[in-house]
Amino acid sequence: MQSELLYKYPKTILNKGTGFLSGYTHSLNPYTGCAYGCSFCYVRQMPVSTFREGEWGRWVDVKKGAADLLQKELTRAKKKGKVTIFMSSSTDPYQPVEHEERITRSLLEVMAEDPPDFLFVQTRSPMARRDIDLFLRLKNKIRVSMTIETDREEIRKHFTPDAPAIRGRLKTLQLLKEAGVPAQATIAPLLPSSRSFPDLLREYVARVCIDDFFMGDGSGGRRTENLGIREKYEELGLEKWYDPVAYQKLMRRFQRVFPDEQIYVNRDGFMP
Repeated sequence: MQSELLYKYPKTILNKGTGFLSGYTHSLNPYTGCAYGCSFCYVRQMPVSTFREGEWGRWVDVKKGAADLLQKELTRAKKKGKVTIFMSSSTDPYQPVEHEERITRSLLEVMAEDPPDFLFVQTRSPMARRDIDLFLRLKNKIRVSMTIETDREEIRKHFTPDAPAIRGRLKTLQLLKEAGVPAQATIAPLLPSSRSFPDLLREYVARVCIDDFFMGDGSGGRRTENLGIREKYEELGLEKWYDPVAYQKLMRRFQRVFPDEQIYVNRDGFMP
């Protein structure tokens, strides 16, 4: 379903890193709202969503003039000290609207010219491959984190029907690897997967981050419970995966394939 686009002219673009992102000086969101509208997205329970008319996923604010704002704010911030940026905390910087609007690319162009100390790019979109040229200009000051919650496409369609297919995300990880861009696969929130999931990811990355609803939604799982996600597991007869200890089972599977130092859990996998 097409999302309604609204054009906004924000007064600021860099936000102070707080809470889960307190390891960063700033967060950066090229858009407000997200067309992927994932069923489990914790942002559904935050004011940015609850105080808006229209269902989460059906509207997107496009931040016009974002690059000019970033240029000014980045210059100011760097004068005060180290600058580390998380992009993005409450939207996907490579959702479909980016094809036309190119807000994310304009922000990366600014940072390629005047790099922060570190940039973390969080996405679940294969479109990230488009900007490999800019990622390379940031050298070792960037990490691209590609969300791959499961290796089972039928599970992906059940929980995130409007998100990109897994195959395209893996292809982008392959291209990032071949180009030499620092990257990781982020299994967050972990969804039911096959035993061969770790072997699949081993081909593409040397770093994985595992997170679940209970550690990762900022409320010990209460926000996720309010979204009715338990019922989505029950529909599939996979309630055992909706459990605070399910991540340990997945960890054991990954530890058979990845060295411990390449496996990160929860917040540690997102830090600079």
